[in-house]
Amino acid sequence: MTQNDSPAADFAATKALVQAHYHDMARATPQTVQSILEKRVSGECQWYGMHPFNEQCGPAAIANSFWQPLLRAFSRVQRRQDIFFAGLNCIDNDPSQNAGQNAGQWAASMGHLMGLFDAPFLGIPATGKMAFLRYAEFNKVENGKITQTALFVDLLHLMLQAGLNPLKAPQTAAHLVQPGPMTHDGMLSDPQDPAEGRKTLDRIHAMIGSIDRANADPKPLTPQEELQQDWHDDMIWWGPAGIGATYTIDRYIQQHQQPFRKGLSDRSFNGHLCRMAEGHYGGFFGWPNLTLTNTNGFMGLPISDTRADMRVVDIYRRAGDKLAENWIFIDMLHFMKMLGVDVLADLNP
Repeated sequence: MTQNDSPAADFAATKALVQAHYHDMARATPQTVQSILEKRVSGECQWYGMHPFNEQCGPAAIANSFWQPLLRAFSRVQRRQDIFFAGLNCIDNDPSQNAGQNAGQWAASMGHLMGLFDAPFLGIPATGKMAFLRYAEFNKVENGKITQTALFVDLLHLMLQAGLNPLKAPQTAAHLVQPGPMTHDGMLSDPQDPAEGRKTLDRIHAMIGSIDRANADPKPLTPQEELQQDWHDDMIWWGPAGIGATYTIDRYIQQHQQPFRKGLSDRSFNGHLCRMAEGHYGGFFGWPNLTLTNTNGFMGLPISDTRADMRVVDIYRRAGDKLAENWIFIDMLHFMKMLGVDVLADLNP
């Protein structure tokens, strides 16, 4: 039984709980954020955050590690959501990667946390101006509580807004305050046709399979042929700061895929903790997704034989039978630290 034919696959309660949580968090202060988290976050909630927040357990640790420092640095914080959807985690209990009837319900949200950057954050100097912290968040809901959360934020992009650039080489693509979907339909508040979610998840599975085949095949398809299987020609890859965003298959190959595949070798795929879809939207995160070797100085980082991890979130929009847009979050500070570049230590000598 899959999320498309299971009568239990009704995500209304999960969506309502997570949106109510966001509504209350919009009014949080450093003093109140823990009590607000305690309303809907399980006391044993497993929380996955980017370096230096990493893994936390329970509302007190989540508040202390991330939310209190953020709310001391940023005033008048708004959660500006561009995408919101829910689904069954296809990783949970079905080796064929179709969500079984016992798969957990998750809600995914993506956009920016916008506020006035009025005090330093992690050593990043305050600007006294608006700042946009790109985020993607996955929340698992069980028995009326959030029991797992993954919150990825683009800290390198925040540094760029504050006039800092810790990278040793220019990024190969553009980086901007990234918009939401071109179709402006990413907020899936109402029930969606389950067949559409199935199509999106199938295309995500197929895309991952295309990458695996390209890595394993001694005579792989050309990059254009590989990508044309799963992507529209006018695809947009909204990459993280340090890599940047790129438009069309050809520019994606030039500005991301080629530097990535030339710079990094011995790529190992470690799997995902959650992969799901609803309607035309889907996504996943891993912990970590990939382990790689920086053979040729990717992003200007020092060449090393040290194996380094990439924790990654991908959010997708499907149009017709192919993928059209992809928003990517990578825990760059963790990856860089494993390669001997401790960005935060340099900011806080």
